[in-house]
Amino acid sequence: MEISVKSGNPEKQRTACIVLGIYQTRKLTHSAEEVDKASDGYLSSLIRRGDMEGELGQHLMLHNVPNTLCDRVLLVGCGKERKLNESVYKTIQADCAKRLNQSGASEAVSFLTELHVKTRETHWKVRTAAEESQKALYRFDQLKSSKNLPRRPLKKITFSVPSRRNLSDGEEAVREAMAIASGVHFARDLSNMPANVCTPTYLAKQGQQLSQQYPGIKTKILEESDMEQLGMGAFLSVSRGSSEPAKLIVMEYLNGDPDDKPVVLVGKGVTFDSGGISLKAGAGMDEMKFDMCGAASVFGTLRSIAELQLPINLVCVVGATENMPGPDATRPGDIVTTMSGQTVEILNTDAEGRLVLCDALTYVEKYDPDVVIDIATLTGACIVALGHEPSGLFSNHSPLANDLQNAGRTSGDRCWELPLWDEYQEQLQSNFADMANIGGRSAGSITAACFLSRFSKKFHWAHLDIAGTAWHSGKNKGATGRPVGLLSQYLLDYQQDKKA
Repeated sequence: MEISVKSGNPEKQRTACIVLGIYQTRKLTHSAEEVDKASDGYLSSLIRRGDMEGELGQHLMLHNVPNTLCDRVLLVGCGKERKLNESVYKTIQADCAKRLNQSGASEAVSFLTELHVKTRETHWKVRTAAEESQKALYRFDQLKSSKNLPRRPLKKITFSVPSRRNLSDGEEAVREAMAIASGVHFARDLSNMPANVCTPTYLAKQGQQLSQQYPGIKTKILEESDMEQLGMGAFLSVSRGSSEPAKLIVMEYLNGDPDDKPVVLVGKGVTFDSGGISLKAGAGMDEMKFDMCGAASVFGTLRSIAELQLPINLVCVVGATENMPGPDATRPGDIVTTMSGQTVEILNTDAEGRLVLCDALTYVEKYDPDVVIDIATLTGACIVALGHEPSGLFSNHSPLANDLQNAGRTSGDRCWELPLWDEYQEQLQSNFADMANIGGRSAGSITAACFLSRFSKKFHWAHLDIAGTAWHSGKNKGATGRPVGLLSQYLLDYQQDKKA
């Protein structure tokens, strides 16, 4: 879908549809008042008759409104004006895009960007409207024989800005939104693919295709033989039960100053997690194809940054494997040696993500990184702790944690910091190795992060546990694309700080 910005009077828009807002008290927004005035009170007379109350979620499509140049006017209920916060604004924009897509109008001009959201300026409102519209119209139907597409889908939407002075800022907001939305869609597509399609080899091919599509990206694939030479015993212990070979996918985007240290993103890419010998329960096991959402978010973020041509140095590393039972599978009680030389007693083969990540974290030391962020659907305990709203955040560097939280607040893709106190490390003690791979039932997401912290002492590091935010279960089952928005915003802010 094409998205643009413009300034102008609503009644003078020659388009298939204009979109106007009404608050729950039947109060017209400024643009709605202008159309009402031009149409000799046509809108206000409808409201007085009770055709529209302005409640959140209400929509009313009007045709042939007097003294306008558009074919249709879509009135959108915006709820109570004083309760219109960031979340409500996003809901309004997403619902509007869905309604327009079913309306038969192939293009529209929306004036909903004039809605007042406390502390938010035009740039945020335009970018958020564009992102939410793209997100709302996402479809995953590649594997369906019948696509069930709208007869005349929405092809173009234009968002209004207050004046010509705001056009440049609005255009930049759209550019950012389109790049981030592209990354989110890419992440969702990868995550939604079934595990018989989206294998480690498939992910490796996606990395190679990115390097062909964006000349600034260089991709290198490490095979299991390469990882054996590097001593990645923890990572390889996960892939032993699968006939699918593991891959370490390394993608370099070095578009900044050659002297600048890179930001490194590390993604967990377990394309299917059966639990291994510590087999998961059968109910809901189909959702374990989503255990590579961390990897998908790394791919998506890289795509967003490449489309923005952001002048930074970024290295993206994905550890891709299956976790399956089999005659060669790792057993509970086995001890493996990590690339760092530390040994791990594997008490539960279903705590495999940290075994993949720990060797990947050691591998990225070679880049002498400025910061390292790993992203993983790591623990169900994080869902118990935080639910499905924020991603869990852990870090050994307070400024990095603060920057990620600020990026989450800006993007709306929020995270929440949990502690990494030394007392939790004691739960990882082992009688037979340097550490165990699990720390018991209590504080499961924290002890998982503590495990990873033992492999990230040489750099500023953060860990995002996205088990609760990466996908929806139930009727709307599917990947969300999070935290591509958070990571993209963090890198935008990072680049701005470098310029300052």
